[in-house]
Amino acid sequence: MPKSILAQTITPCPWIVETAGGVLDQQGGTFAGDRSEMAITSRDVARLAGVSQPTVSRALRGDPRVAAETRARVESAVAALGYVPSEAGRNLVTRTAKRIGIVVSDLTNPFYPHLIGPLHDALEDHGYRMMVFTEPSDSQVSVGQLVDGSVDGVVLLTSDVGSALPAELSRRRVPFVFLNRESGPGVGDAAVVDNDLGGRLAAKHFTGLGHRRIAGIFGPQTTSTGRDREMGFRLALADAGIGLSPELTHRGSFEFDTGHRAMRELLALPSPPTAVFCGNDVVAIGALNAASAAGVRVPDVLSLIGFDDIPMASWEVFQLTTIGHDLNLMARSAAELLVERIKGSSTEPPRRIMSRPHVVERSTTAPPSPRQPS
Repeated sequence: MPKSILAQTITPCPWIVETAGGVLDQQGGTFAGDRSEMAITSRDVARLAGVSQPTVSRALRGDPRVAAETRARVESAVAALGYVPSEAGRNLVTRTAKRIGIVVSDLTNPFYPHLIGPLHDALEDHGYRMMVFTEPSDSQVSVGQLVDGSVDGVVLLTSDVGSALPAELSRRRVPFVFLNRESGPGVGDAAVVDNDLGGRLAAKHFTGLGHRRIAGIFGPQTTSTGRDREMGFRLALADAGIGLSPELTHRGSFEFDTGHRAMRELLALPSPPTAVFCGNDVVAIGALNAASAAGVRVPDVLSLIGFDDIPMASWEVFQLTTIGHDLNLMARSAAELLVERIKGSSTEPPRRIMSRPHVVERSTTAPPSPRQPS
């Protein structure tokens, strides 16, 4: 008998939900196939333990009103029958999904998996699972997917400046937090790195080595990371009496191709730069690849600095000097901020936790060659 037909023949009980796979009871046991193949349900557990079905539900939720002896009988029945409660069934009772939506634009970028990993661990410590939504930009994410009750909160990893999604989440009273990027000051809780300071540190590292002809391959101005890293870099160069001319300024997405393409154009200039700051490590690796293909020795002829210190940056083949920051701390901070909002333990105005960056010096920076114009 088809499952959809079988589902309609079962007498409903409280907290029964029809699903594509059969019928889900209050604790999530699912009837599948004919009677001989019926999955174990909380009714079976209640019958064996000699208690009511609601008592089974309360015992499995850890409700303190259930006596220890009763809880022990329920747990013994669960073990004897091999009953596995479903998260969906529990959600009907608790009115929570115990899931967090993660909005990210590009999981092929090596940076994001290294940020999502510690985020997953931090959320799991609080009892939440992740549901990842990937779109080219958060403006293309269906708000309906985030406000239909399937998630308790949202982490925004790749928001653009001025994005409408955070405001819509606020309007719908869905808790959210910015991680890595933010759409604007005071829009929502945020866990970010001090991007302005990171850009300044890169500029000061170059000028401290004696470089004067310096270029930048920056991220998009529509992102807080691209905008603020460039701003800090420019301001620190200005403090050293160095301007950043249009021919030495490139922008693009935080991708390998952006760095590769921009570096080829920079090396084709009549007077190429002796140092280049890249908006992130992936861009820097693309630039490094283009320099290698052109026969330009790094750091003898050209110095390079990235941003983020992803694990690839330390690979022997790259040994990239970069601006590092604590991704684990940033991810855990975001999880803490969001969980506090979900539980209602924080009613403060939007909070911003900012991690401090630092220079990670490896093998792609050195003083300019004496034969080069600095």
